[in-house]
Amino acid sequence: MGTSVGSKAITLTQAVIIAGILEFTGAVVFGKQVSATLATKVANPSLFADAPQTFLLGMVAVLLSCGIWLQVATSKGLPVASSHAVVGAIAGFSWVAIGREAIAWDNIGLICLGWIITPVVSAIVAASLYSLLRYWLFEQDDTQQQLLEWIPLLSAALVAVFGVIVLPTIVQLPVFDYIHLPKRTVSLGIGFIATGGILNYAWYKFRDYRDREIELRMLERLMGKFQVMSACFVAFAHGSNDVGNAIAPLAAIVFIMNTGVVPIDSLDIPLWILVLGGLGIVAGLAVQGKKVIATVGENIISLVPSTGFCAELATASTILIASRLGLPVSTSHALVGSVIGIGLASRNQDVKWETIQSVALAWVVTLPVAGLLGAGIFSLLLLLPGL
Repeated sequence: MGTSVGSKAITLTQAVIIAGILEFTGAVVFGKQVSATLATKVANPSLFADAPQTFLLGMVAVLLSCGIWLQVATSKGLPVASSHAVVGAIAGFSWVAIGREAIAWDNIGLICLGWIITPVVSAIVAASLYSLLRYWLFEQDDTQQQLLEWIPLLSAALVAVFGVIVLPTIVQLPVFDYIHLPKRTVSLGIGFIATGGILNYAWYKFRDYRDREIELRMLERLMGKFQVMSACFVAFAHGSNDVGNAIAPLAAIVFIMNTGVVPIDSLDIPLWILVLGGLGIVAGLAVQGKKVIATVGENIISLVPSTGFCAELATASTILIASRLGLPVSTSHALVGSVIGIGLASRNQDVKWETIQSVALAWVVTLPVAGLLGAGIFSLLLLLPGL
């Protein structure tokens, strides 16, 4: 939500409320695939088949080490990646428990590649979208006509992100077995409603304005409506992907306690664990989220609704595709990459590279720090009586 708050499209309080609802929804509806990847693909669980209690203890160490590091980073306002922390902690305890062969290096390599590609893709998408908007909308003389032509396209882009990537999973929920709707066209219906509503708003607001400066201000205000919608998608995307970082170790612990065996190839995530993870994200957002919101929204570039919209749409698209593939990528990577891409594409924006340096440093050190914490806490747990 940092870009929406930074551009003044919504207030901090509104951001917390909106994000809380959508983070929770994304976590519960769309959070299973990433959880299964983290629980079964980072370490080689088959090597722990004869020692399920060791694997369980390791996952406890993962929860503790990630919790400690993320609290430290968030208190400094750094948008670090919880996926980095979880992967590092799992690798750390696995190395101590069995050795380096216990780590699925190929899978970690793919995950790390995703971490590198994510901000680059987001930056390219955001910069391209912003360049299109600037040329075809903000730099045209006939702003009203261009706006009426572009609103359906922008609405379609938003609905496409939701309809193509998210909707197929949502309509698979059991509740839709009792609701006979044309599932493939629900997103189109939402798109027509959204487009019609915003077109009507735009026409009402712009009909009496001919002054260029006033038109541009009104255009930015209208883009704020789009930005709030795109922010909602980012919040949903963040909940869908990042909840796996928190609940994957817990799901593995619960599975071992219920079955006495280590999950090897797949892991079914109970609904109550998804709900617990969603509630945890919402609580963390409410208590400490404002510090990271300030870093992303205000300390990289100065944002306005149009640039914030481009950043959020690019981020949502990148993260939701990763969620569909089950890749534990970083929402903070994608969003920071999007903001940087817009800053580089903009003619009047200076990227605050000192902020980027501190954020990048936090990204780099998270993996080894979490690995050392995971290894250290696991070693301490082994010293406890009866373990």
